[in-house]
Amino acid sequence: MKNIFYILPFLLISFIAKGQNYTEEEIKINTPYQTIHGTLVQPNSKANSLVIIIPGSGPTDRNGNNVMAKNNSLKYLAEGLVENSIASFRYDKSVLTLNPTDTLVLKALRFEHFIEEAKAVIHHFKKQNKYGKIVVAGHSQGSLVGMLASKNNADAFISIAGAGRSIDEVIIDQIAANSPMFKGEVERVLNELKKGNLVNDYNPLLASLFNIKTQPFLMSWMAYNPQEEIANLAIPVLLINGTKDIQVAESEAELLHNNCKNSEIHIIENMNHVLKIIEGNTSENITSYSNPNLDVSSKLIEIISNFINE
Repeated sequence: MKNIFYILPFLLISFIAKGQNYTEEEIKINTPYQTIHGTLVQPNSKANSLVIIIPGSGPTDRNGNNVMAKNNSLKYLAEGLVENSIASFRYDKSVLTLNPTDTLVLKALRFEHFIEEAKAVIHHFKKQNKYGKIVVAGHSQGSLVGMLASKNNADAFISIAGAGRSIDEVIIDQIAANSPMFKGEVERVLNELKKGNLVNDYNPLLASLFNIKTQPFLMSWMAYNPQEEIANLAIPVLLINGTKDIQVAESEAELLHNNCKNSEIHIIENMNHVLKIIEGNTSENITSYSNPNLDVSSKLIEIISNFINE
């Protein structure tokens, strides 16, 4: 991992036919916080279920991409689902609509904004009364966002590569595994943030993680324990991780599963964090983050489709 409310009238931007099997609509959903930009994918035949796909951490767009890595993971997920007659709506994170010079807005950003945006999207489609079932699927950071937004709002929830512990614990483990020389410093700063204290005196090499402007957001994110939050869901839950995920271990899904009596868990052999199948080493794994020519796991599509259609 890297470093609203109620919906106003939405604006339909364009309608694009895609072959003979499905159509796409580019949609804006306006909220009091930010405008959500997304793509609605629907089979030409009637779809009973809609999956709302929430992207992961960082400035990630509706396709699962950012400026550093284009893999089209969430785009391919949506295309795989529609082949099984399941509609989906995937959207860009609201931070992508912000200008880097909007320092006041960025400084005010909190994890709760992502939760409320997801709720706004859910409410938009619920008000249409078009689908018999609305399912929320969150990838990586989007798992926790979707988990919190789904309570009393969605018919089912899917966590894909979602953490089972609070983000501070995950960060410490990642640092310990990849840059152990910084582990003590990271623990010190995170402990201060948990107390509600901003930290100015940190190692400059950790600036991408502890930028003073983003510390309040990190503090708000750390406040949520996924194991506690998933226990509050009274809807069917599907938990998915891959054995080649170098960011979120399989044990994270198991922690969620152990705390959710309504859940089923699937660990997909050789699937990595961006949902691609990796047969080789870590180098192949990392390269796949920037390879849009690799499709997502067919097993992933099968598991999600079966869960939704049951």
